[in-house]
Amino acid sequence: MAANTLLVELGVEELPPAAIDELSDALAEGIRRGLVEADIDFGEVLAHGGPRRLAVQVRELADKQPDREVERRGPALAAAFKEGQPTRAAEGFARSCGVGVEALIHLETDKGTWLGYREQQQGETTTALLPAIVEKAIGALPVPKNMRWGASRVEFSRPVHWLVMLYGSEVVKASALGLQAGRTTRGHRFHAPAPIELAHAEDYLGALEHAWVLADRDKRRERIREQVLAEAEVQDATAVIDEALLVEVSGLVEWPVALTGSFDERFLEVPAECLISSMKANQKYFHLLDHEGCLKPLFITIANIDSHQPEQVIQGNEKVIRPRLADAAFFYDTDRRRPLADRAPELAGVVFQKRLGTLADKAHRSAAVAAFIAGRIDGDVAKARRAAELGKCDLVTEMVLEFPELQGIMGHYYAVNDGEATEVAQALEEQYLPRFASDAIPRTRTGLALALADRLDTLTGIFGIGQRPSGTKDPFALRRAAIGVINILVKGKLALDLRELLELAAAQHQELPYAEGLVDEVLTYMLDRFRAWARDEGIDTEVYLAVRARPVTQPLDFARRLRAVQGFSRREEAAALAAANKRVSNILTKQQHDGTTEVEAGLLQETAEKALYDALASHRQAVMPLFAEARYSEALDSLAGLREPVDTFFDQVMVMAEEPAVRRNRLALLAGLQALFLEVADIALLQQ
Repeated sequence: MAANTLLVELGVEELPPAAIDELSDALAEGIRRGLVEADIDFGEVLAHGGPRRLAVQVRELADKQPDREVERRGPALAAAFKEGQPTRAAEGFARSCGVGVEALIHLETDKGTWLGYREQQQGETTTALLPAIVEKAIGALPVPKNMRWGASRVEFSRPVHWLVMLYGSEVVKASALGLQAGRTTRGHRFHAPAPIELAHAEDYLGALEHAWVLADRDKRRERIREQVLAEAEVQDATAVIDEALLVEVSGLVEWPVALTGSFDERFLEVPAECLISSMKANQKYFHLLDHEGCLKPLFITIANIDSHQPEQVIQGNEKVIRPRLADAAFFYDTDRRRPLADRAPELAGVVFQKRLGTLADKAHRSAAVAAFIAGRIDGDVAKARRAAELGKCDLVTEMVLEFPELQGIMGHYYAVNDGEATEVAQALEEQYLPRFASDAIPRTRTGLALALADRLDTLTGIFGIGQRPSGTKDPFALRRAAIGVINILVKGKLALDLRELLELAAAQHQELPYAEGLVDEVLTYMLDRFRAWARDEGIDTEVYLAVRARPVTQPLDFARRLRAVQGFSRREEAAALAAANKRVSNILTKQQHDGTTEVEAGLLQETAEKALYDALASHRQAVMPLFAEARYSEALDSLAGLREPVDTFFDQVMVMAEEPAVRRNRLALLAGLQALFLEVADIALLQQ
């Protein structure tokens, strides 16, 4: 079969920049899936996209389906012939196959013999199948909100203006969204507005680049990055390229041209984060830093036109940014006129969750928990309480109402302005750390206490009103909150017990409809999140399950056990000892052993069981102090020495002795072996 390149391009009016990647990827996936279902061979599938187009190229696409042998089954042989003559059933089946009865075959199955027919079915051509494949792919695009235009009944994210479908140099006869497919595309709206006739599907990217359009998403993105870095170098500055902003800007332009503008230095009196948020959110500008990491009064904008008078484009952007920065300066000056503490009463008018009260209620609850935690981690109780009382006050400032991403950051600035203690001010920003799994944790004790208290309040409250997160819905980000608590406790080396903290947090809530069993439910949920933490740390699932099987409620201790068992699992003795523990567990369960580990030395008969008894006594004496100090790795390294006496015991000793007393004694010996390892984890689960 011959092969060629397929091009599908949908020309539209300017798409939402954040949706371009998702839509172009979905179009590519829809076409790929359709080709797979149609059993058409193909090579590389490339997704392209820009403000005015979604496109897909499929390389090495076969020109037809493969031929297939099709087998049809007719009536049972007994019903097909009577006295050697074909019945009406046989003749009817033959006619449906387009042949005579003599061309039919016998098909042997486990249910008997049947009349049948085999024929070679010619594969359909790719161009005949493509219209339905592409139409289905376009119809399945994840468009968040459709619109209509003109008198058309067609709906799409934006008005569509052209459709290109080329298989090699051949136009595919198809239609979609009310458009007939052709070979005509469009270049840049201003630089090359004339129609472009594509001779071949492979000409697509080159022809558009010649027409001032970079349809290759990655190439356009990297062009922007290179230009921004080059502009920064000219200014002897460092460009800060936020990847999310880069993607968004790339979705706004077809032919990127980086230009550097400036703003009045007086605006630098405003916190840099405010200016940066304004430049990014409102104007999509990249900001520049000097060699000390301080904001420079410069910005880089990405134009969608290569102007002959770039200075006019720059002046236009400078004119636009000036009032934006003036607004930020106004918000900052206005907010500083009132201390944060004076805003606390306003929190009573902001609902956190209708059944959990207001932000004022949340601050009051968090203050009690933060103060308790501060006392436990050698922090300042008064500062922790003060930080919790002020923690949400910046949410009602003008700056944060305009730029919500500055919550905490502005609290820090305003608290410093109010003369609050340095650690209190810093905690207002640190309460949101870590924002993601690999993020830093708070550096101050007050910040640690507030970050934990805020998350614990949310977890107990939301669970307490029955809004446990589902597989797809987690509106209060409880997964992130749980992992945040784990990271803070582990990375901060805080030996705090989760059950105790959850009991305290739950007690702060006045009424919770699902209070019964709440602490156990939230505790289970949080410890289950340790699986993701362990995976990120490179710890095997079996190791996590082995530790999770033990009643460990202190995350720092949990993490130490995980690392110790992970190291132990790599030892050559681990597999044998895990298997032995599995065997011991099965024996004790089957015999309904009462759990006693007391062994009567006088009942020991075999040399191997005496040796195991002595080995257990020796190792128990060595490892119990290690367990008490949470030195689990050293303890497991010591217990690895039990492999030989354990193996010998199972080789030479019959546990289920006829004498009941001897049998019970041997079960107690095995229970003692199991108990030693259970001080760390259920290593029997390493066998899974």
